Amino acid sequence: MAAFAEGVPCWADAFIPDMGAGKRFYGELFGWTFQDDEGDRNAFTIAVLDGKPVAALLPKTDGRMPTVWNIYLASPDAAASAEKVRQAGGQVIVGPGQVGEHGTMLMAADPGGAVFGVWQAGTQPGFGQKGEPGSYAWTELLTRDSARVDPFYRAVFGYEGKQIGEAGGDFDYEVWSVQDEPGIPQLGRMQMGPQFPAELPSHFQLFFGVDDCDAAVAAVGKLGGRVNREPMDSPYGRNAAVIDDQGAAFVVIDMSRKVGEPPA
Repeated sequence: MAAFAEGVPCWADAFIPDMGAGKRFYGELFGWTFQDDEGDRNAFTIAVLDGKPVAALLPKTDGRMPTVWNIYLASPDAAASAEKVRQAGGQVIVGPGQVGEHGTMLMAADPGGAVFGVWQAGTQPGFGQKGEPGSYAWTELLTRDSARVDPFYRAVFGYEGKQIGEAGGDFDYEVWSVQDEPGIPQLGRMQMGPQFPAELPSHFQLFFGVDDCDAAVAAVGKLGGRVNREPMDSPYGRNAAVIDDQGAAFVVIDMSRKVGEPPA
């Protein structure tokens, strides 16, 4: 797959305590196989589907690190993106740093506290497949401070937003597109309201495609994971929020099963 336009979600990885358990869980759930990079100091493993890279698993090097799925946004210059993050009121947490010949990455936090990655491609541009069962499908930012984070992402990545639902209402949602691909939604932003637990921090939520949402939820349970939100129909696909057997949360979605009209 060609290099991704600036700001497009281009890669995902999960920090997990037990790599063997992670391979078993996601291998069974999504049909992934794994290619270990034994020469890398972090000993990460690339998840492969149909011969194409779709994600990575990394071991937690510090018990204080969260067990979480991370999204990476494409950049032609990670160092320049890091400076934009700082100037726009965000925080650079790690990097920029080289990941062998694969590329350059950094981890950052927006003004609302949501953590995301930035990826400058080297030999590894990012997802070799997406939008299909067993691969990345969508991401959305859940934030409590859209008034600060919306201009932050516009300044860093040049996003153009389209409001869905009522700004400031119960369903305050924007879809964001990038300047190089105008009008094509790349990710979403949800303003968290009182329906979300007060202790839930701002974060990115990742969606992975499946052939059958209900079957995937049943598989999660059999593999030792749990359901955070039961399957529900939507205009974008039947989906459910789940948590793997080590605590990383994500959403499974059957994009072929769409019910209703998208909100205006």
